[in-house]
Amino acid sequence: MSVDVAIRLSLGDAARRFDLDVAFASSHRRVVLYGPSGAGKSLTLRAIAGLLTPDAGHVRIDGRTLFDAHTRIPARARDVGYVFQDYALFPHLTVAQNVGFALARGWANPGRRHRDARVAHWLAAFGLEGVADHYPRQVSGGQRQRAALARALIAEPRIVLLDEPFAALDPALRARMRDELRTLQARLDLQLVVITHDPADVEALEGHTIQIRDGRVTCGEGDRGGSCAPSIRHE
Repeated sequence: MSVDVAIRLSLGDAARRFDLDVAFASSHRRVVLYGPSGAGKSLTLRAIAGLLTPDAGHVRIDGRTLFDAHTRIPARARDVGYVFQDYALFPHLTVAQNVGFALARGWANPGRRHRDARVAHWLAAFGLEGVADHYPRQVSGGQRQRAALARALIAEPRIVLLDEPFAALDPALRARMRDELRTLQARLDLQLVVITHDPADVEALEGHTIQIRDGRVTCGEGDRGGSCAPSIRHE
């Protein structure tokens, strides 16, 4: 599995403008986009997922082109899982209904009686059986994170994108969830792209680190895995 991204995007106006010009490629199973808030990490992740359209460039996952000058694959057809920073669970749905939401519209109906076997599988995989019928406000931060991961994985994506997955957790839970994420990634043989501003995440995840600052890939202390290679030429 590989990820190949080379995108340009301009936002704002003459008074307040942000230019994103990011290029990197990696076949590492764990890619970490690292940099300060406002660097362009989330914009890059959203472009990979198809939640925004760059002005130019390309996005390719495992050799499949999701975006370039001639291709625009919609987000729902990209086989890309996305876990938002705040987990974005639906507050009016139970944990089980949140996990199953991507499978069929019927999961939006709290009155549905029969639980899909795939939902049961992922609830068990993440140790969520005991809170399956609880609402997001009734479970812990770690359980909400696991529910969001299960929801992303139930559709069997090619790659999973995580936007600051540990930022909302307390320090003790953050350390535990880093370990859980590494274990899960190894067990399921997933490719993950994780964004963070925390150097402790970079150290713990031990992935191919791509440093982004002011909308561009940079070199610096802690660079891992060759992220300082020359920029990929934009189409």
